[in-house]
Amino acid sequence: MSSKGGGTALTRRNYRLASDTDKPKATGIVNEKLLSDFLHHVFPSTKQGPALASLRKPLGFQDLGAHLENLLSEEEPTEESRDQPVDGRLGPQPVVLDHTSGFEGLLFVDDDLLGVIGHSNFSSIRATTCVYKGKWAYEVLISSQGLMQIGWCTLNCRFNQEEGVGDTPDSYAYDGNRVRKWNVTTTNYGKSWAAGDIVSCLIDLDEGTITFCLNGQSLGTAFTNIKTGPGVAYFPAISLSFKESVAFNFGSRPLRYPVDGYLPLQNPPTVDLMKAQKLLGYIKNVLSTSIDTQEERLVEKDFGLWSLHGDPTVLVTLAHIFNHFAPLMCKVYLVEDVLMNFLLGILEGGGSVDEHPLIQQLLDLFWLLMEDYEVNECLKQLMMSLLRAYRFSPIIPDLGFQIHYLRLTTAILHHEKSRKYLLNNVLFDVLRSVVFFYIKTPLRVKEAGLEELIQTTWWPTHFDKEGKDERDPKDESADERLRRRAYERGCQRLKKRIEVVEELQVQILKLLLNNKDKTTGEASRYIFLNKFRKFLQENASNRGHPTALCPPEYMVCFLHRLITAVRACWDESTRRSPGSISSEEAYVPPQLFYNGKVDYFDLQRLGGLLSHLKKTLKDDLASKANIIIDPAEIQASSMDDLDEDEESGATQRPFGAAAMGGALARPSWLSSPTLGRANRFLSTAAVSLMTPRRPLTQPEKVKVRTLAVEQRTEEDIEGSHGNDGLLLGRPLEEPDQQIADKSLLEIIDGIVMMYNLSVHQQLGKMVVVSDDVHEYAVALKDTEEKIARCPARRPDILDELQKSQKVFAEKLNHLSRRLAWINATIYSKDKMLDVYWLLCVCIKTIEHADNTGCLFAFAPEFYLNVAMNAYSALKNYFSPANSMEELPGYEETLTQLAAILAKHFADPRIVGTDIKDSLMQALASYVCYPQSLRAVERIPEEQRVAMMRNLLAPYEQRPWAQTNWILVRLWRGCGFGYRYTRLPHLLKTKPEDANLPSLQKPCPSLLLQRHMAELLSMDKDMAASFLNSVLNQLNWAFSEFIGMIQEIQQAAERPERNFVDTRQLKVCATCFDLSVSLLRVLEMTVTLVPEIFLDWSRPSAELLLRRLAQLLNQVLNRVTAEKNLFDRVVNLRLPGLESVDHYPILVAVTGILVRILVDGDRQGISRAASVLLSDPCFQLHSIQQLLGEGGDSSSSSAVITATARPVIGSFGSAVASPIPSAAGNTGSTERKHFSLHAYTDYISEEEKQKVEMMLAFLTEESKQAAASTAPTSEEDLCPICYAHSISAIFKPCSHKSCKACINQHLMNNKDCFFCKATITGVEDYSKPAAS
Repeated sequence: MSSKGGGTALTRRNYRLASDTDKPKATGIVNEKLLSDFLHHVFPSTKQGPALASLRKPLGFQDLGAHLENLLSEEEPTEESRDQPVDGRLGPQPVVLDHTSGFEGLLFVDDDLLGVIGHSNFSSIRATTCVYKGKWAYEVLISSQGLMQIGWCTLNCRFNQEEGVGDTPDSYAYDGNRVRKWNVTTTNYGKSWAAGDIVSCLIDLDEGTITFCLNGQSLGTAFTNIKTGPGVAYFPAISLSFKESVAFNFGSRPLRYPVDGYLPLQNPPTVDLMKAQKLLGYIKNVLSTSIDTQEERLVEKDFGLWSLHGDPTVLVTLAHIFNHFAPLMCKVYLVEDVLMNFLLGILEGGGSVDEHPLIQQLLDLFWLLMEDYEVNECLKQLMMSLLRAYRFSPIIPDLGFQIHYLRLTTAILHHEKSRKYLLNNVLFDVLRSVVFFYIKTPLRVKEAGLEELIQTTWWPTHFDKEGKDERDPKDESADERLRRRAYERGCQRLKKRIEVVEELQVQILKLLLNNKDKTTGEASRYIFLNKFRKFLQENASNRGHPTALCPPEYMVCFLHRLITAVRACWDESTRRSPGSISSEEAYVPPQLFYNGKVDYFDLQRLGGLLSHLKKTLKDDLASKANIIIDPAEIQASSMDDLDEDEESGATQRPFGAAAMGGALARPSWLSSPTLGRANRFLSTAAVSLMTPRRPLTQPEKVKVRTLAVEQRTEEDIEGSHGNDGLLLGRPLEEPDQQIADKSLLEIIDGIVMMYNLSVHQQLGKMVVVSDDVHEYAVALKDTEEKIARCPARRPDILDELQKSQKVFAEKLNHLSRRLAWINATIYSKDKMLDVYWLLCVCIKTIEHADNTGCLFAFAPEFYLNVAMNAYSALKNYFSPANSMEELPGYEETLTQLAAILAKHFADPRIVGTDIKDSLMQALASYVCYPQSLRAVERIPEEQRVAMMRNLLAPYEQRPWAQTNWILVRLWRGCGFGYRYTRLPHLLKTKPEDANLPSLQKPCPSLLLQRHMAELLSMDKDMAASFLNSVLNQLNWAFSEFIGMIQEIQQAAERPERNFVDTRQLKVCATCFDLSVSLLRVLEMTVTLVPEIFLDWSRPSAELLLRRLAQLLNQVLNRVTAEKNLFDRVVNLRLPGLESVDHYPILVAVTGILVRILVDGDRQGISRAASVLLSDPCFQLHSIQQLLGEGGDSSSSSAVITATARPVIGSFGSAVASPIPSAAGNTGSTERKHFSLHAYTDYISEEEKQKVEMMLAFLTEESKQAAASTAPTSEEDLCPICYAHSISAIFKPCSHKSCKACINQHLMNNKDCFFCKATITGVEDYSKPAAS
């Protein structure tokens, strides 16, 4: 095979021939003497002293081969010494993990047999080699910081799924997850480890000790007097739980932290190492010597300036060296120890990578003088070593190691040919190259040097009564201000250091996104694009192997660097083609979702499955976007609907099968930190979990216009004359905007998908640190206040408090430094702007897709998810350090998002129930905050009215609880006694999370209330069906609630100690909350449009009023009755039932009653009163209870309440009063009884007066009703309810009942109660006078 490269494409043999044919005296290259001097200078013999220099033999190219062989063989050991085994060690070389017999449980082991991933509860594996005397070491690279036990065991140790290394007598282990050492028993030992750490395991069999080191720092001797002697030998071993992964280094690569006196288990390749070092020395000699042919002398020069000029003398010399050097550069150990260190040395001096052209020249030389397969292997090993070095470098204050390795990576990727080889074959296929874009968070602040960098720590100290930080600079003391500023300066210093690393990472991505390097084939960007898409596919397939997924913390960093790089490329191309849209305006055009140019795998579309959409919308695609779908494809997809998930799953993709010759396609992430591919699956049960369900030949059914990712060319993406590339099939509604680089659209689409896959979850997870800081700060402040109050006579208490204070302060010092790191790497202002840009991209994409009408169904669901999640992240995760209000165009973006939520939460084009729920929840949380509610009010009126119409759809056959909650939030702040943020009886308890939407201060929307009133009064049918459904759901929710509290009460009264199921309590509380919110919606309707109930010219007004009265009476009677079940359950104060109390439900009922009995016109009031009083359930006593005026019953009720037996579990002792401290003047017996008078902070005087007026009015009316009601004979009572007189007759069958019964019956059924004949009409009936 001939080497490709510069102009001189000669194989090694050619060089030799050329030199043999030269004339003996005057060579065609340089004269013989000068050549001899040059070669002697480059290849100095170690045996000849300087005195012999003048006597040495002349050296030409003819003798160079033999001369070089002699020089290299000088160091070689003799045959006997080479084969002698090392004393104290048994087993084969190289040392690997024993995948044939030395394991227990299920494990994935890498191809190189050094990396391992746990795949069962607790799996164990040992190495193939053991030691019985001497001092030995090996290293473990920790890839995940979970539960693992690492150490040594003997052959006798038997492990199982519960017991691993360290749990049996002759095994010893260190566990950095729980910070313990194990040998049957366990004690504290060492420090906690984190992903990216290196653990060294040392055994000294002469002294009988085992020691562990973490990142080169000894943790102290862990075990002494370990068992030694005949028949005892120790194997390296590990036990690890599910999904944990590590990689071993027994000596196949240089140990990162060698320890004096301890040997690696595997012999280093000493001979090859010496040869490589020697050959590298010769290469350096060539690079630093030039031949001055004019003056016939050798000139020393700086080898950093050397360049490959095609000088034959130099090239032939180098060809001889590379003859020996090239094969050595395929070995891992030598690449890492010799080549990587040499290249790092070149960059050592600092300066930008471009200032060191030597690395480019050397790579040219490699491609010229080495066989292709050698360069490929060498580059692969070099990148793997660099990635490993980057990932497992400790964090130091200036991030020096990370910068060092990234600079070399950048220098190598600057070389076009090497970059393309690596992109095509290594970066995504063999490596987890995303690691290069990750900056790990230090767990141990001290070692990372954060104490020197951030010398002063600070945390918020002023809190309001709900525990929120009150950021008012006026309250700060001078000392606090100084501390805060010093802390902020420290954070700035840290941020600058991290930015250096981020800048290098962005440079690497810009190199990979280069689309101008077309001289050696396809441009880098298009290779990257295809690899990136496959990477997303592996992570998006929910059937993907758990270990195949990219860890979310890497995804976060990768996302931010990619956004920075893509925006830079976008803006650069916009500068070149004026008129195209800038990255600020970027969005993904809707045609990408249906023209088949971009593969969305099996991700859900808004309208359902793609095959279904292609069938149902094929005519629209043809008319709107000029896309014809081949009937054969529709046929194929419908035949395969059942197998839709399989066909598009990761295992079904053609690339894997092709690449591995029909073997199973495995995701490139199935690798532990050794970064090889994990292709061996070990199982003690001999079960292979990876059997594909169908033969993995290339799928024949390829969507007509869809290309497999790897088949696409630049033209398919960018397009050319008459071809729109990715933008094929532009619908008429889509403006014809110029987009400079279409390939970037697909990357932006991928970025949005990445955010949806795992970035958002990770952003939420990292908030925990700031929550911890807040909690410790509150605890510290509380402790300091207690110390100030502690009486002098109690030094013991003071001592304990001071200890606590010290612990809290230390923890806060540590956490505030960690928080500084997290704020700089994850929650900085730049990262916030990235997420905000992503939000804007999603909003614009959804708006453009929405304009395409029915083609909107093709848009993937994740765009809507990311729009909602990105907003939520900006609001909840990035504050308080960065405020959303400072973002450019924030108000407008908020309004656009509000319009999307308002329009699409009930969009018939969206079919997925999950996405519909998410939209509804997002809208519900949106209306809880004043700023976002104002944004909803700013959307166009037509959209607002449409939103309200959707909210008022009947509560049947749809998830109504969320929409009901939205209506309640729009009302909260206007209702009777409804101005509270938290319920009165819960004020003393601390909320779980004060940021929850439900705990926001009331912010009613009068504008949206007005729209609701207009809709309900104009559309009578809609109003009737809406209110009937609300009354039905209230009936259901309250009945369920009563049924459940009866069960709870029965459980409480049993003598044996028992616990109520927490799930049951939760359901019970939910039914109660639903009842209250439905009552509030009824109150809102009665207040805004009373005529629905009171204007009896409307068809169903009377019926609605009767149903309302019936339900209100039921609720009042149940909640206020004597010896009351409700009272007793409330007083148990069970955890989970905190929200169940008299106040919320009785105040809601009172609000409705006051509105219909006090605030209405005279006719309405009399109608309401007559209906309420005629209801058989009506009890005046229940209404008197509202004001605590229950007559004699109040004292008996109080006694009952006081003696209710709280027996449930241990919770019974905590009986709290349902009335808050506001009840200042109530007597002791009535304290337990509910009364609106007690809630002076919550109910205004005016509201109280209205209740008193209502009570007086009802008392009077009921007296009159009682006086005027003549006794009725049983025959005249309605045979259904026996509560009212007969007042209606049915046609045609002439059966009779009261109006209330027949009206309610006819809502759901048209058959007669008695004879099942279909009722055609109902007429009024009055009893004939004659009878």
